[in-house]
Amino acid sequence: MIRKCLLSVLGLAFLFGIVAALTNPLGAQDKEKEELKLKLPKPMFIGTPRNISSPNLEKITGKPRGPIFAPVGTKLVSLNKPVTSSDMQPVIGELSFVTDGEKSGEDGYFVELGPGKQWVQVDLKASFDLWAILVWHYHSQARVYRDIIVQVSNDKDFVTGVTTVFNNDHNNSSGLGVGKDKEYIETYEGKFFDPRGIKAKYVRLWSNGNTANDMNHYVEVEVHGTPAK
Repeated sequence: MIRKCLLSVLGLAFLFGIVAALTNPLGAQDKEKEELKLKLPKPMFIGTPRNISSPNLEKITGKPRGPIFAPVGTKLVSLNKPVTSSDMQPVIGELSFVTDGEKSGEDGYFVELGPGKQWVQVDLKASFDLWAILVWHYHSQARVYRDIIVQVSNDKDFVTGVTTVFNNDHNNSSGLGVGKDKEYIETYEGKFFDPRGIKAKYVRLWSNGNTANDMNHYVEVEVHGTPAK
């Protein structure tokens, strides 16, 4: 009799657990998250892009990205932080444009690096738990930038402790390993990368030309985080 009662109690507990999961499928942690308030630039092109050749392109839905959620207290930690690059003498613009907060797609708001594989690196000046990285390469026309690789580390030389957050180099043409992520078309929303709370002081972003030319461009890079625990 006691055994039957125990089984009944366990059964009810299991049932209530299922109901709770269905009514709150994302879990209690949702209460500790809030939407990131992003300031987006105005759209520079409208409609479905054409004539972009890519064997690894993500599906184009034409729908807005939707909100990005992060732990309460997450702040923009990259604004006006120092930027270095594999090309320290840009063809157009200044490296400071990368973190100056200006995201317009118009001329005068982007930095152009030389052809081929290049990177820019943001020094956050302190270690943070990172929750969102966004990049605007160039959004005044539809382009796909090649071999986008986003890495974070506490080592400024990226020799040790390197974590790859995103990699869409599907054929290892940049020599940093084969990536499984999809290529994507640049838009005014910027591209969101999820570092999932990784602790890091430096963010390095690679590219390798684009579908319009062999050059590399950055309008803005945003890194959002909380003080490292």
